[in-house]
Amino acid sequence: MRAAVLEEYGEPLSIEDVAAPDAAADGVVVELEACGICRSDWHAWQGDWDWLGLKPPKGQILGHEPAGRVVGVGSDVETVREGDHVAIPFNLGDGTCPQCANGHGNTCENVVPLGFAEVAQGAFAEQVHVPAADYNVVGLPEGVSSIDMAGLGCRFMTSFHALAHRADIEAGDWVAVHGCGGVGLSAVHIADALGGNVVAVDLDDQKLELAEELGAAATVNANDAGSVPGAVRAIADDHVGVSVDALGIPETCRNSIQSLGARGQHVQIGLTTEAEGGTIELPTDAMVMSEIEFIGSLGMPPTKYDEIFRMVASGKLDPSAVVTDRVALDDVSETLAAMTNFETVGIPVIDEF
Repeated sequence: MRAAVLEEYGEPLSIEDVAAPDAAADGVVVELEACGICRSDWHAWQGDWDWLGLKPPKGQILGHEPAGRVVGVGSDVETVREGDHVAIPFNLGDGTCPQCANGHGNTCENVVPLGFAEVAQGAFAEQVHVPAADYNVVGLPEGVSSIDMAGLGCRFMTSFHALAHRADIEAGDWVAVHGCGGVGLSAVHIADALGGNVVAVDLDDQKLELAEELGAAATVNANDAGSVPGAVRAIADDHVGVSVDALGIPETCRNSIQSLGARGQHVQIGLTTEAEGGTIELPTDAMVMSEIEFIGSLGMPPTKYDEIFRMVASGKLDPSAVVTDRVALDDVSETLAAMTNFETVGIPVIDEF
């Protein structure tokens, strides 16, 4: 099968013919119809995250936002069948540890990150293997497109879990989103659907315009604001209850925290780059004085995808609205390179393998 293989960090991926995967006893093989290209793939391509144990080895197939059809089923799999239309979360749980048993499979004690580890080759390929399929495979509703659902593997579901499960958003609450890449735009759309009044922050007017289309009540171009926190607080009359850092650099993290009103919640979705090495200095005294909460949020348990699907069915959510580009497998390196200077908008998706 054809696959995009990491040969050197920061260099174009190699399009190669590699052996197709076989289904392990507890696993399935999915033939890809679509796979999102995520900023996390950019981090992997750069060789980031060794401080998290997530630096992929050379020879790795990247890609972790897949959707497609099951073409091979292991002998022990009970709930997945050939031909099923499915999405796959990037944080693969074993389905048996205490975290999985208690509904928190996104923090599985034996989690395997799809596309980041040799034992979990990714989905920039014609086929991908999924272990513990009865737990990890998410069946898609009838009539939806794999392309429209590709973001469910990471960005869309990550934002949903952060805002629907980790933060406390009530109708009319002011919600700030710092960084309007794919995960940030997903957060804008989801916060609006949950009843929040959203302030979107970015440096790019095109991304801010899309944020407005996805439900932002107001936008702030950080290039034009003398103080981003001041601009956000002025819009919300100092009543921002939830603020999201969807990028993971010091400026957006601190701006998010400083945008909050008293007893607000900062939600950290974005992970850092090599420049930060996993550590950002925070205004801790101000956080103490205003009783600010710092909340980390990772992925989403596969057992909760039905919440997204119910909101899609009712018309409140539309993951396809964040999908902006369709590319071929051969174009992945060009798309990753464009992410270096934040030149992509929304979620680019591979639909030709």
